[in-house]
Amino acid sequence: MPVKKIKFPKIILAPLSDVSDLPFRMLNRSFGCKFAYCQMVSTRALINNKPKTEELLRGHFRDHPLGVQLLADDPEVLKKTLFILRSYKYETVDLNAGCPTPKVAKKGQGAGLLKDVERLKVLMDILVRFGDRPATIKIRTGWAEDNLVAVKIAKLAEEAGLSAVFIHGRTRQQGYGGEVDYKTIKEVKETINIPVIASGDIFSGRLAKKMFDETGCDGIMVARGSLGNPWIFKEIEYFLKKGKILQGPSVGELKKVMKKHLAMCCKFYGEKIGVLKFRKHFSWYAREIRYSRSVRNMGFSAKSVKELHQIINILK
Repeated sequence: MPVKKIKFPKIILAPLSDVSDLPFRMLNRSFGCKFAYCQMVSTRALINNKPKTEELLRGHFRDHPLGVQLLADDPEVLKKTLFILRSYKYETVDLNAGCPTPKVAKKGQGAGLLKDVERLKVLMDILVRFGDRPATIKIRTGWAEDNLVAVKIAKLAEEAGLSAVFIHGRTRQQGYGGEVDYKTIKEVKETINIPVIASGDIFSGRLAKKMFDETGCDGIMVARGSLGNPWIFKEIEYFLKKGKILQGPSVGELKKVMKKHLAMCCKFYGEKIGVLKFRKHFSWYAREIRYSRSVRNMGFSAKSVKELHQIINILK
């Protein structure tokens, strides 16, 4: 089946559960993010018209190009989801076969699909046959070190007509610990002809370049490296072009961006929910600040914009 084409930039913002909402995406776009994904969407929740799931897909006319990532295990449910998604504006759809969370993987979803390659093949075929936009898949190197299936799945993805393969360089058993397996990512890249987008420890410009150099990947996906750090997109671009480290933000700039992010959350959710949503971001922004532990504790208990502004103002 012919591949539906899509052009990815070199740096992509990952779909981060309970993080990658519209305010987060738009903030990162203002710092150079050229392609983003909304939060992972459960196919079962979507076809059951869950309001919170609908909220995950809320966008903005400037929030493009945009990808939707699906959590699926049932072929028929996936098929229905793809028809529902035809009414939404996005550029590409991704099947999550990499989420290591126990409550997801134990159900045979996310990384759990790495143990059921036949089911995964069926799901990929449906993505291409019934989806109206380019489809991709996000995988890990395997379930465990003795079951590295990334190359096999990547071949099946290309045969199915998927447009790209996203791969995190760890097994499901590793979670987010241990070393990134650059070798397996490189093997995937050398095996297939569709684009390979790599992820795993993209926390700096230097580590981004290491991923490109050691794997030959076509692009990288920034995930945890973006938490409290929208500057990472400029940092990576600068290091890839000049081989030098870009100076980080001043405390003044950090405080300004925190207030901007808070305002965006409150505009989107309303003040009460916006403050609650922003509090986890506060802790990520504040982790590099002197005396940050006590400040983070204050920020995490704040209940209003006024309180958060007062706490932000004392950062130094």
